[in-house]
Amino acid sequence: MLKTSSDLIRRALSGPTMGTRWSVVLFAPEGEDLSPLAAALQAAVDEVDAQMSTWRPQSDLMRLNAAPLDVAVPLPARLMTVLSEALEIGRLSGGAFEIAMGDAVAAWGFGPAPADPAAIRAAMTCPRRPSFEGLELDRAAGTACKRAEMTLDLSGIAKGYGVDALVEVLGAHGITRALAAIDGELRGLGTQPDGRGWAVAVERPDPALRAVHSVFELHDIAIATSGDYRHRVEVGGRQLSHTMDPRRGAPVLGGPASVTVLAETCMRADAVASALMVLGETAGRALAGRLGVEVLFLTEADRLPA
Repeated sequence: MLKTSSDLIRRALSGPTMGTRWSVVLFAPEGEDLSPLAAALQAAVDEVDAQMSTWRPQSDLMRLNAAPLDVAVPLPARLMTVLSEALEIGRLSGGAFEIAMGDAVAAWGFGPAPADPAAIRAAMTCPRRPSFEGLELDRAAGTACKRAEMTLDLSGIAKGYGVDALVEVLGAHGITRALAAIDGELRGLGTQPDGRGWAVAVERPDPALRAVHSVFELHDIAIATSGDYRHRVEVGGRQLSHTMDPRRGAPVLGGPASVTVLAETCMRADAVASALMVLGETAGRALAGRLGVEVLFLTEADRLPA
């Protein structure tokens, strides 16, 4: 018997991934066993994490980081997809989005170890060749080859791709209406049964509390927010954002409080949001226009209630 929208109830699935949790909201008949779907969703994000984590020494990304120069390294398809997109956004943003910042991320204390002053000095002074120049991808062969010393870190794009992987699983199970999320990266698939989009709040960029600044309704679109107010470390008595400025080998200073991007895929929204945090509002809006994505910049003034 065909189920009508009145027969469906809101169901929520979730699980651990990448040091946080993934979630999927959908509508399904009450009592329907969603455990096979939940297992498939978990398997998808586990695969992404196993390939792209910098916290797992045996991940495929860490294997590439450890490989010698000028050696073609076979990589799985998911990782090749993310690397290809990362290099493309790097080129289009003039290097504002840069995945070869693993040394700086670790030096400033955003990895497993605390900030290291000597490593910070090295990260800020070492010459950097952009990854889109120093990393060669052979999509047909499924290999990557480093032509310059670099430590890759995909923290600015992997969670977004993880959301896309969740949506891929939903599609394979015939689900056309759902909201998938990992942290501030979300993607709405179709609409809710009543025809409304999926309401998603953008936070006011205040580290002291969680308050809503604005709300978007997602309908077959992804959204990602990057900001300076959640993932931070204190170095020398100063709170610093996790977003790295490739030009300095250090956290972004004087940038927007947050940037929210809407794009066709969450992978692209995630990467572009990171790039726009580095570029700032004027250059960032120009890039967003060239890429055809929508963007919301929040500034210091937006930290306070209206």
